[in-house]
Amino acid sequence: MADRLLKFSSSPHVKSPKTTRQIMIHVCIALMPAVIMGIVLFGGMAALILSLSLVSAVASEFVYLLICKKSFRQIAREFDFTSCVTGLLVGMSIGVNYPWYAPIFGSVFAIIVVKMIFGGTGKNLVNPAVTGRIFIFMSFQAMVGAWVIPNINSITGGQINSGATILGGLLDAKNPTFPTLSNWDLLLGTGLAGCIGETCKLALILGGIYLAVLGIINIGYPVIYVAVTGLFTVALNGFNFGYFLPAILSGGLMLGAIFMATDYTTTPNTTLGNIIYFVMLGLITAGLRQATHMEVVSFAILFMNLFVPLIDKFVLPNPFGYKKIKKAKGAK
Repeated sequence: MADRLLKFSSSPHVKSPKTTRQIMIHVCIALMPAVIMGIVLFGGMAALILSLSLVSAVASEFVYLLICKKSFRQIAREFDFTSCVTGLLVGMSIGVNYPWYAPIFGSVFAIIVVKMIFGGTGKNLVNPAVTGRIFIFMSFQAMVGAWVIPNINSITGGQINSGATILGGLLDAKNPTFPTLSNWDLLLGTGLAGCIGETCKLALILGGIYLAVLGIINIGYPVIYVAVTGLFTVALNGFNFGYFLPAILSGGLMLGAIFMATDYTTTPNTTLGNIIYFVMLGLITAGLRQATHMEVVSFAILFMNLFVPLIDKFVLPNPFGYKKIKKAKGAK
């Protein structure tokens, strides 16, 4: 027995034909429509930021594991593409007006501090991409001016203008102003100020459908998050349903709901726990948006990530094969 080794891994211990590598490759594929649209709308700078973020995330994981005395061949053999997903999401979560080195710092922080120090894939307490995005926002926001608005003609070489996002005017209770952009513009991202990967909602929805068809995510959970956010925004604004579509098609809600909030590691283990989790996400997102007049999806997800262990502690699954014993009539 002395020559046998015990292998420990993080829960849940469920056998499945899908490996982590396969799942993460599919997530990368699902992100491609939004990545492509981001580059189309924002041009070469978007491609540079996405490339720097992706390469930095992968390189950070390799360097960390090399320092931990793993061989390059072993690292390559065990590479599961989670750092690729994190790198893409960090790059997609910022605008083209951020300095070129911002995605590098954000990806390194997300991989080294949030993921690898806690033990690697499946052991992180919070979502690495969300935390990396918040790190960039808090570190570099003072250097960034107005959000970049892609001109509809940018596809053919038109200029890119700067402006504010629509959330500030939309959710200002004292002086509410609806966006001049149509809901169709918000869906496609044309003329919409924002981050590289969050402007074209149609591309994100297509990616979500792809993951749902493959059984990688339960599409009901993102729908709960988005619906609760929209309905609570309506309630906070005098039950004016004119706020619903602009609220769910603005900011990073779709990107966060589909690709960040559904992270296996940072979501509850039970169906009821997930329902509570995503409903609370919607309420917090709408409430904080209303209070701050700015995008808060990343902060809401990070906040709820910290409550997942508490949810799992009190919302317990029924043991396998468990059947509730019915008491006989008259029994005490």
